[in-house]
Amino acid sequence: MNSFSYARAGSVAEAISEMAGESSGKFIAGGTNLLDLMKENVSRPTHLIDITRLPLKQVQEIDGGALRLGAMVSNSDVAYHPAVEKRYPMLSQAILAGASPQLRNMASTGGNLLQRTRCYYFYDTGTPCNKRVPGSGCPAIDGLNRMHAILGASDKCIAVHPSDMCVALAALAAVVRVKGNVGERTIPFADFHRLPGDTPEVDTTLAPDEIITAVDLPPKGFAKNYTYVKIRDRASYAFALVSVAIGLELEGDRIKEARIALGGVAHKPWRDTEAESQLAGAPATAGRFQEIATFILRNARGYGKNTFKIDLAKRAIVRALEEAVGRTRAS
Repeated sequence: MNSFSYARAGSVAEAISEMAGESSGKFIAGGTNLLDLMKENVSRPTHLIDITRLPLKQVQEIDGGALRLGAMVSNSDVAYHPAVEKRYPMLSQAILAGASPQLRNMASTGGNLLQRTRCYYFYDTGTPCNKRVPGSGCPAIDGLNRMHAILGASDKCIAVHPSDMCVALAALAAVVRVKGNVGERTIPFADFHRLPGDTPEVDTTLAPDEIITAVDLPPKGFAKNYTYVKIRDRASYAFALVSVAIGLELEGDRIKEARIALGGVAHKPWRDTEAESQLAGAPATAGRFQEIATFILRNARGYGKNTFKIDLAKRAIVRALEEAVGRTRAS
């Protein structure tokens, strides 16, 4: 681990000021990802700004029935918050499917959004990686790519985003609130993370001097018909091969509104609004679900060792839709 300077911010304004002029500075909260990256020499910040004392640890009701999650609220506190469990159970379920209790106690809401990929080559500084060293190559394309992307990849990078929480936030159409030197702005969740394109080293649309202050959940949480399905190699503490967050609003045996987001398949949580619109008014049947699953994976591409994920994702979508529909019917 390289040497670095350290400062503790007492306010959001102070944190932003500390970051000014620091081209390789980093904010640190729970540190559950950043410290690993520093230990492996993947990330080499010269200045760390400790934001653990910022007043961003509240879960608040806001106008219109929405809910605001402060950026410093721990993943555990979000998952077990009564308002989240009651109104956004898909989010609670997704968070509890990730990591371990110890990590969830440390990890923050804002930090979860900023997780970096767990691609083997990204973590191995002895190998090329366009995400780590732009222009050096992507050995995953022809190498060990079992965990890698089947949607939205490029010839520069086929890494996937690792978060479970973010898949549910994508399905809920959350909004990210950020603040920087030019002021405060909001970013729709669908626009927060980037596909790799020609610049896979850039994960998000966050400016270098900006800090996440909160995540706003919309009033509609799909609390009656929802699920989060995570397919992984072992029952706990493993990243998703494929995950699916589903929120449905039903009218009888037909779907009035659908939200579908996938994890483990792309550089960002993958949401297909065209597929969602095709489900509006459709019968909630296995046959229709299979058609939608095939449509969502219409542009999927495998790279050899991960080609199996295409069919796996289709089956996971069908299973998740059936679970979401059956949740109310069973009750």
